[in-house]
Amino acid sequence: MQFKHPELLYALLLLLIPIIVHLFQLRKFQKEAFTNVAFLKKVTLQTRKSAQIKKWLTLFTRMGILAAIVIAFTQPFTSKNNTFNTTSETVIYLDNSFSMQAKGSKGELLKRAVSDIISSIPEDENISLITNDNSFRNTTVKAITNDLLNLNYSTNQLPYDAALLKSKKFFSKKTETIKNLVFISDFQQKETNFSIKKDENTTLNLVQLKPVNNSNVTIDTVYISKKTSSNLELTVSIKNNGNAIENLPVSLYNNGNLLTKSSVKITDKATTVFTLPANESINGKVVIDDVNLQFDNALFFNINNNSKINVLAINESSDTFLKNIYTEKEFNYKSTAFNQLSYGDISNQNLIILNELKNIPNSLVTALKAFTSNNGVIVVIPSQDIDIESYNNLLLNYNFGSFSTSSKIEKRLTTINYSHPIYSNGVFEKRVSNFQYPKINSYYPQLLGKASPVLQFEDGKPFLSEHNNAFVFSSALNKENSNFQDINLIVPTFYNISKRSLQISNLYYTIGIENTFDVVTNLQQDAVLTLENNNAKVIPQQQYFNNKVTITTNETPEKAGIYNIKNDVEIVEGISYNYNRNESNLVYQNFSNIDNLKVSNSISEVFNSIKNDTKVNELWKWFVILALILLVFEMLILKYFK
Repeated sequence: MQFKHPELLYALLLLLIPIIVHLFQLRKFQKEAFTNVAFLKKVTLQTRKSAQIKKWLTLFTRMGILAAIVIAFTQPFTSKNNTFNTTSETVIYLDNSFSMQAKGSKGELLKRAVSDIISSIPEDENISLITNDNSFRNTTVKAITNDLLNLNYSTNQLPYDAALLKSKKFFSKKTETIKNLVFISDFQQKETNFSIKKDENTTLNLVQLKPVNNSNVTIDTVYISKKTSSNLELTVSIKNNGNAIENLPVSLYNNGNLLTKSSVKITDKATTVFTLPANESINGKVVIDDVNLQFDNALFFNINNNSKINVLAINESSDTFLKNIYTEKEFNYKSTAFNQLSYGDISNQNLIILNELKNIPNSLVTALKAFTSNNGVIVVIPSQDIDIESYNNLLLNYNFGSFSTSSKIEKRLTTINYSHPIYSNGVFEKRVSNFQYPKINSYYPQLLGKASPVLQFEDGKPFLSEHNNAFVFSSALNKENSNFQDINLIVPTFYNISKRSLQISNLYYTIGIENTFDVVTNLQQDAVLTLENNNAKVIPQQQYFNNKVTITTNETPEKAGIYNIKNDVEIVEGISYNYNRNESNLVYQNFSNIDNLKVSNSISEVFNSIKNDTKVNELWKWFVILALILLVFEMLILKYFK
């Protein structure tokens, strides 16, 4: 038993008053003579015995009444906590990620969790609740019932540690409150385990909800595996983490119309190939039939008639190797001699190549600087006989190291920066350690400065470096000076540099990951591009340059599907977004090896436990009742005890 006001127990010292009154006789007795002394002695003895019993009963009764009243005022109680009338705070994290779409014994995990929360918490109890994409602070279940019943699945799940940290921020800073955090999730296995740090100020209650069936089939990726002048092959990759399936239907749609169907036999992985006409725009969707998770049963993609990349080569040397790389199928390649250059052509390009110019005048440097500031890309290839001062003026504008006097010592190109963006996207299946090293007869020694190395000589000096949308070679590439044109490395190098100048949209993008692509269009003043489909309209982050708009998306759009990129009412092209497939693998964390951690699988059980832990049994009423009973008992003693 505990007391709200234990200091009032000092009032029990008042019990000395009735003791003093009863132990000390304040009234004096007078002796009287009587004839029959023997009889009177007997009566006196009997009367004194009765009086003593009555006196002690009255004393104990009055002491009991006074003690009961004093204890009642101290407000005694029993509780599992050490404080009386302590307010409790409850914060709930409800995981509404796509993995909660799996079915438990009573339906979808998320919908059942919502139902249990509504039924387990009193309507007027103050709570805070957060999900992966929403939050409700200091509210009641009654106020947010409709929001909970209409709760949608989130495209991105908060990392468990981040969700835990965010949940704790919803508690007040009061130290005397009981803080209960209820963490409801399926606790799907991630790259890193859910780390739990002991917090004496917060009681953590984990509720792990698991499906009855962990099997799931998902469309993993879609990609173009082969392309000819008339057809292309679209490969669909499918994953299965359950029992083997003998016949899984796979359907391909275009603009909502069924194009073709196939079926696959799948154990863990399988692929199927569809043949589509080339040079035809397709708003596609691949669909499989799986009864478990639904979000990963469809994958949207777009094949657009992509705009060609504009490439301008300014030459004082042969550009045959450039013509072989920048073919008419994908590029608008234009070649001009330096003495015939029209500066008006520069702003219309995506990529400009200075092919072995001997001198770069200040006017061209200024024009190129304006061009790259509008997201254009330049490639600088020096000749064997240059005006070093004019070249260094250009390099200084892009924070490159200066060229030194030409070195006639033969060098070999031995180092490839595999992590650089122009080589990191599947150019090499593995790192090459013994390839045919290109030879350079003469080059201009150079320090990197702020530039990033792409290709380097054996002594670490840069052969190709990049910074601020500029790629700079330190050597001429003509066949008299180098055999770089004769090795396979030259094609991906120049091809991927051109792709940096105009980032043509992919088949599809993943929601929740930063995606950047370019759209070739001309915008009117104050106009913006929008992403639209039947269900949503989104204005993405965008930046307008001379002849293109660079669009960046991350959390938006929120729903998977095919979106039209619109310039006012004109449809420029289509773009597809899909949900992240990370949650398709139904593997869950095991908490059995973590000491002092209680994990429940029942939401109602956890809330009942919280109620019992915070329940206070107040006892002061019983002591008041006891005082009244003793008072009645005293009155009966005084009246009937003769």
